[in-house]
Amino acid sequence: MPLGLGRRKKASPLVENEEAEPIRAGLNVPGLDGMDGGGVGLVDGATQEGLPPPPTNLRPRLIFHTQLAHGSPTGRIEGFSNVRELYAKIGEAFAIPPAEVMFCTLNTHKVDMDKLLGGQIGLEDFIFAHVKGQRKEVEVFKGEDALGLTITDNGAGYAFIKRIREGSIIHQIQVINVGDMIESINGQILIGCRHYEVAKMLKELPKGKNFYLKLVEPLKAFDMISQRSGARSGSGVQLGTGRGTLRLRSKGPATVEELPSAFEEKAIEKVDDLLENYMGIRDSELAATMVELGKDKKNPDEFAEALDETLGDFAFPDEFVFDVWGAIGDAKVGRF
Repeated sequence: MPLGLGRRKKASPLVENEEAEPIRAGLNVPGLDGMDGGGVGLVDGATQEGLPPPPTNLRPRLIFHTQLAHGSPTGRIEGFSNVRELYAKIGEAFAIPPAEVMFCTLNTHKVDMDKLLGGQIGLEDFIFAHVKGQRKEVEVFKGEDALGLTITDNGAGYAFIKRIREGSIIHQIQVINVGDMIESINGQILIGCRHYEVAKMLKELPKGKNFYLKLVEPLKAFDMISQRSGARSGSGVQLGTGRGTLRLRSKGPATVEELPSAFEEKAIEKVDDLLENYMGIRDSELAATMVELGKDKKNPDEFAEALDETLGDFAFPDEFVFDVWGAIGDAKVGRF
């Protein structure tokens, strides 16, 4: 239903049937900017508005342990605020170009898409960096409208395969796997493209014709070679046990925050369900950002305006925005 704002309309970049799930690394959410400066800021609920940030030398040093997923000594990294800076720190730690890092998983070296590093890292999480391995070119016949892929991106210019639907066109091509980066489609280089741009391009390929994919698979350790899908595996040791998380942003410093409250957890789950129903994606980080934007708004029009300012590329329909607003309100009064 219309919200009465006269919101600007954009052609939705998300496409039906071809799913696209973003890693929400670096969403700039108003009200959560933390402290000034390029270091890591600490958000403290008791801090009074207007007080200057503490000197840099008094801010907490957050040090994370990391390894290359295919095997390496353990490195220590600190002082990053977004995914690009994280990859640069990993590159320094292991003397590799940052562009070699495809994505990271938390607390498991396996290509487990349920452990994919998003916009938040637990303060005790162990980071595994997956780097580029074998390149391959695959010819695919598009016999159906949907290829059966879920596309995500790493927040630093690489789109890759997050899930492959069982029985789909892509599932029948054994050489294509979860975790493969999509380097090009029919010769068009996709480095720097977002997940929804790649999904839209795949959707628009003509049915009944062949097309060519150039892929880069992550370098694997011996026990990862036979992995085919991104199903939940329960693998890896869960090291992150602390309540605090480091939230990464594309602008401004990273901030240390508490994990979501009970209200926020309920609202995030419901909004994630709505994302799947309306737009064919599931993304808890995106849902969390929407809940953060909406929890203090007084009416759905203010919420719609905040969504447009922060997440305008998604061009959410008015009906969806109204339902999300309702879900957040229900969570506030404990209706779930």
